[in-house]
Amino acid sequence: MTAPSPWPHVGRAAASLAAGMGVGRFVYTPILPLMQARAGLSAGAGAHLATANYVGYLAGALAGIALPALVRSRSVLRGSLLLLTATLAAMPATHSTTVWTVLRLLAGAASALVFVVAVSTLLHHLREHPPHLPGRAFGGVGAGIALSGALVLALRTVADWRAAWWASAALSAVLAAASWNLRPEAPSSPRPTAGIAPVRTHRWFGALFIAYTLEGVGYIVAGTFLVAAIGQDSPGWVGSGAWVLVGLAAVPSSALWARLGHRRSLPDVLLAALVVQAVGIALPALVGGVAAALVSAVLFGATFLGVSTLATGAALRFPRSVALLTAGYSVGQILGPLLVAPLLHGGYRPALLLAALVVLTAASATAVLRIGFPHHMVVVRHTVPEGQRESV
Repeated sequence: MTAPSPWPHVGRAAASLAAGMGVGRFVYTPILPLMQARAGLSAGAGAHLATANYVGYLAGALAGIALPALVRSRSVLRGSLLLLTATLAAMPATHSTTVWTVLRLLAGAASALVFVVAVSTLLHHLREHPPHLPGRAFGGVGAGIALSGALVLALRTVADWRAAWWASAALSAVLAAASWNLRPEAPSSPRPTAGIAPVRTHRWFGALFIAYTLEGVGYIVAGTFLVAAIGQDSPGWVGSGAWVLVGLAAVPSSALWARLGHRRSLPDVLLAALVVQAVGIALPALVGGVAAALVSAVLFGATFLGVSTLATGAALRFPRSVALLTAGYSVGQILGPLLVAPLLHGGYRPALLLAALVVLTAASATAVLRIGFPHHMVVVRHTVPEGQRESV
């Protein structure tokens, strides 16, 4: 019998990631300057809203670790998508910073659950397929960023920040409907593993965890403030336009980095992605002008999803690895805005430079990752039986 096509599953996973991450998580970045200009939101308050979102994201990731059944629940996926859409629609209903904080907290938790469910189902159902397929699904995050960024760019001259949130909620609802029938990961069952040597991960998983956590610190500063930073020194459309470029560059990036990770050593590929990302983050802080802003957007968009793909899609054979890495990433994202908040009074350039330095530090951690790393393992493609993975 002919095996069913994996593409419907890839498409639904991509739609869920577009809704949960591309829109629900990252639409705040292009809307932030509008809220600062027209809703009276200060730079400090904007950083606190971002932190609330990341705290919620951490809570969702920890829930995935403590209760693995959540990761395999279609009801959890659907409920998280509905909650996320509702929080987006509720943002324009108030001017209360406290209420905004609660809404972004809830949105973060919902985003994390959507992400963990979607990635887990990709690694489970596509483990016998070529490594670019999960990468294609990861591209849904970029598509969500590009679509929501384009919405904000189109609305910024004809409507206010409220319309931007409502339009984003509508887009999230459409994407949630497209992903409604996504099949979560099936419960694992022990399988015979005779003749298969167990892969010991504890010596190198710690290095990967540290590098990925530092990446969370550095990347989120750009992911939150890049549009506002570019908008300080460029025409009004450039910031939102750059964010659309971030999304467009991100769409193919996961598949491309997955192919590289499939053919070369994961530590080497991860190092390259982190160095390129650091350059992209630092560029608008070091070089002014529209050209530098747009190049920065492309470099950042082409790498931040690739890093996630390489890290979470690696053949870890480590129990609950996706949830553990997501938790560390979440802690980094909470620390990022807190670290740069004192620097925002002098503009966004010092914050971007600090973020670039942290990403370079994450890159240096990948040198340690080479010690004990099973270089024969294939990135993203899971070929060892599921029972073997859970028994390590």
